[in-house]
Amino acid sequence: MISEFVCVNVMSKDPKALVKFYHEILGIPILFAGFGNNDGTNLGFIKKAPTICIWNEHTWGKSDGYATLVFCCDDLQTTYKEIIAKGYPIEPPVDKSWGGRELNFDDPDGNHIIILE
Repeated sequence: MISEFVCVNVMSKDPKALVKFYHEILGIPILFAGFGNNDGTNLGFIKKAPTICIWNEHTWGKSDGYATLVFCCDDLQTTYKEIIAKGYPIEPPVDKSWGGRELNFDDPDGNHIIILE
């Protein structure tokens, strides 16, 4: 049976730009630098934990759909301001009917990002 959750594969037309977005805009560490031109780059916070793995769709084929990636932060308003300051245009956080707050936007390839507080 299944023994481990390894990663979320994200196919990209421009893996270098997508790695830059996750690493420089969102601040997610690079755990493995990939196999050249950012193909196969793993981003995450803990080694041996699930990662975001970015692949070149020109080499490996297109994804069948888009991913939704969910992250957490300590201060949603500060995180929002930091992303805006880096030049990435997003809408402010919103209060949700379930009582939490979320920051919702898409990455450069159209994958959906949710950041929770």
